[in-house]
Amino acid sequence: MTNGLLLTMADGQEPFTGWLSVGADGRITGIGRGDPPAAEGTVLDAKGKMIAPGFVSAHSHLHTSGLRGLAAGETLYPWVRANNEVLLGAADEDMYWFVLHGCLDFLANGITSAYNFALSRVIWLYDEKTGDRPGQVRAEDFVNRQFDAAAESGLRVLTAIRLDDEAFGRARALDNFGKAAGEVRARTPHEAFLGISVYGAVQWSGTPATAGLEAEVMARYGITNQAHFVETAENLPAQQAKFDWYARAGALGPGMVFGHFVHPTDEMVDAVAAAGCAVVWQPTSNGRLGSGIADVVRYRERGIRVGMGLDDQSCTDISDPFGNMRMGLYTQRARRSQASVLMPREVLRMHTLGSAEVLGVADLVGSLEVGKFADFLVVDPAQPDTGPMWDVYATYVLACGQRNLKEVYLGGRCRTVDGEVRHPLAAQARTELHVRLRHAARRRGLPEPFRPDQYSAVRY
Repeated sequence: MTNGLLLTMADGQEPFTGWLSVGADGRITGIGRGDPPAAEGTVLDAKGKMIAPGFVSAHSHLHTSGLRGLAAGETLYPWVRANNEVLLGAADEDMYWFVLHGCLDFLANGITSAYNFALSRVIWLYDEKTGDRPGQVRAEDFVNRQFDAAAESGLRVLTAIRLDDEAFGRARALDNFGKAAGEVRARTPHEAFLGISVYGAVQWSGTPATAGLEAEVMARYGITNQAHFVETAENLPAQQAKFDWYARAGALGPGMVFGHFVHPTDEMVDAVAAAGCAVVWQPTSNGRLGSGIADVVRYRERGIRVGMGLDDQSCTDISDPFGNMRMGLYTQRARRSQASVLMPREVLRMHTLGSAEVLGVADLVGSLEVGKFADFLVVDPAQPDTGPMWDVYATYVLACGQRNLKEVYLGGRCRTVDGEVRHPLAAQARTELHVRLRHAARRRGLPEPFRPDQYSAVRY
């Protein structure tokens, strides 16, 4: 690549016009200002374009891209139940197409790496008398086909696996986790595999035993744990009380990540900061579901590492990292009534290198540096025109968006052009998603999603 305005996101490096070279293994072999050294192979002339790292979504549920619009006026728990009602009608092969569609949707929107919470073999339902209970327990291929889809999409994925010890019991939960972790490794190409993580579930567990088992798995495999925590204001005292379960289990530390963390107590913030835990912020979904506004400025002032995620595609609706950054930046400024509390470069770093750091994969992705994967975006600020560039980061974060995103490169290879994914199954994934979700709803006796040629909307 030559003549591009590079926003490398490497710490201490300001934007510059220059070049980037990629080796046969898809990693960056050189980067610099001005004209490149003589080289063979394909050359991308990026004159007038901005070149930045692909976005990293540090918190994602890739099976949900066909559920947008469900429970559009509900908060978190009723919204989750509406999603699960449909997913109870899904079969193993359905999950393959749901996840593939979600992965390709991410790539089309400039997201090249993701932390993915695989949908568990246990789909939980809510009962007013007994609370959450297992609605169905599926066979191993229910998750294995999700792994296949992610592997075949090209997206780089770090996979979170839920223990579900309250459904399986301790011994079987440990065995299931080991098998699933092995399947992810075996089914995923080396270059797309970012690792395994624990899908933290203490938020929904009934006893402290789950926290202890998760801590044990973290130590046994040397892996991270990301837990949804104090995401919503619903039943908040009960949520907050469970934080101590993780503390007493010895889970707090650099490998413990709290997703959302919208409503922590002062003591929880102190403990997270002291232990070196991290937080992943989902401003778009927190707004969509009425969950609240995480005090990210405060967390950063306390030295807590913060990454950003696109969460469920069914509650961010458009998997738009540009919009996610703006939503986050604007709400933080509004919360503090101060425009300087979060600047464009800071929020861009959180959605690229910062997210990679939180996930423990900053040696591979998140910035454009020699040795890392050549995952980058080509953004044209002149198509449509955003005007003179007074501040490079402000133009990129505040003025550019999906309309300016022209190409997405993964490992130095072009994967999308003007929002169209160059994948052999892209068209089929669209068709399969629509057909299979219609059938899933029908199996559950639910209203089917309506088509554009119909006149009545579906409501759950």
